[in-house]
Amino acid sequence: MGQTLTGLLTSVRAIAGRPGTPPRTRPGGGPDPELLAALRHCGDHLAALAASGPLTDARRTRLIASIGALTTACSTPGADAFDALLRTGQQALDSGGDAGARLALALADEATTLRARSKGAWRLRGNALDALGRSEEAITAYERHLALQQNTAAARDVERRIATLRAAGDRIDEALALDGDGDGVGDGAGGTDGAGAVRLSRRLPAAEARVAFTELVRLRTVERGAADPAVRRLAALYAEHRRLSDRDLMADPLLGGAEPIGVPGLRRFLAGRTVCLVADTPHTAEQEQRPGSSLAALIEGYDLVVRCDAVRHAAPTARTDLHAVALRGDSPWKGPRWDRRATARLVFGDPLPHWRLALRSRLVPGAQDRIGDATLRRPLHDPALLAEAADADGPASTAYTVLRLLDFLGTPARVDLIGFEGPAALPPREREWIGARTGTTDDTAVRITLR
Repeated sequence: MGQTLTGLLTSVRAIAGRPGTPPRTRPGGGPDPELLAALRHCGDHLAALAASGPLTDARRTRLIASIGALTTACSTPGADAFDALLRTGQQALDSGGDAGARLALALADEATTLRARSKGAWRLRGNALDALGRSEEAITAYERHLALQQNTAAARDVERRIATLRAAGDRIDEALALDGDGDGVGDGAGGTDGAGAVRLSRRLPAAEARVAFTELVRLRTVERGAADPAVRRLAALYAEHRRLSDRDLMADPLLGGAEPIGVPGLRRFLAGRTVCLVADTPHTAEQEQRPGSSLAALIEGYDLVVRCDAVRHAAPTARTDLHAVALRGDSPWKGPRWDRRATARLVFGDPLPHWRLALRSRLVPGAQDRIGDATLRRPLHDPALLAEAADADGPASTAYTVLRLLDFLGTPARVDLIGFEGPAALPPREREWIGARTGTTDDTAVRITLR
């Protein structure tokens, strides 16, 4: 193998040149400059392998054979070496280690330059970046692949991987937000200096992020004690992040194919959008269904329409982008299934085991694209969110809970209430909170603008 490796390296150098050689164009329809650059990367890798001693790893042997096939394709007039380039990149990735992943990334970069619309090249680039722990860059490459991928079944693995990488990053973002009132870990873009500071960001390479996250949990546990609610939540986020680092998200068949979203995901869903919360009253429903109604036109003009609990008066086809429902009464909560179509659904309830049981028994497959996860099930009282004490007057209304959550997240461009008068009026304490934040009122549309 030593002689074969040396001979192959000689062939590669003869075609592509040595390191530092300026790119050259080959007369007579020779290899593209990108292929020559790819061969130079392969030559560098072969030289490193030759210097490392005898080769006994079958994966590296297959990589060397693949480089040989690429070299042959590049030296054969009229041959299309692109597929050989992608195969060599995949073999480099399969050979393991950072060196193999770096070679795969270098070959993927040449491949995407050579053919910018190759879904295989973008998939290889995403896989290489993923292997190097560069998650945010990997997501971008995976999304380029999906934009070119027409096969829905083939796209599922990539979609699942994107969801996993985002979920892991979301755990870091939530940890940074949770720790914002402490000694500080910075703004998520590089950390801070000083005692107790930890450099943690979702843009860190995965291995560095794990180390920083571990140190953050250790520091906060020492400072505040393991019984502190924020420390307990931080430890739970750390455990979830480690689990996501070890394996991909798996779709829960009992969630009917819906994508679970947490606080960061909901922030993204709401970001920059105008939102209206529509009261479920006979008058509002009648006006909404009337052709040419000004109220119907008003509601249709919002980016997101929110409805709460059992929607009894609005038509089944009435637009619902976000449906929020609160589980009330004795648990476990049983009741009709949530079959109203909604882009996203939030379910509020506690304790956790009964909340999970309600989701799995009452969600209808295909009735929602996203479902709020456990971090959103008790926003008013969760120490990581609003952290309010339970009200002695009884639980808050679902509409009020949604409004407080939207206000806390702070990403919608505007939040309006429509139809909350008469029978739909909220309790006095909740009306007082709304009144203190009301920007404008519109009697003709029965609209209250909060943001």
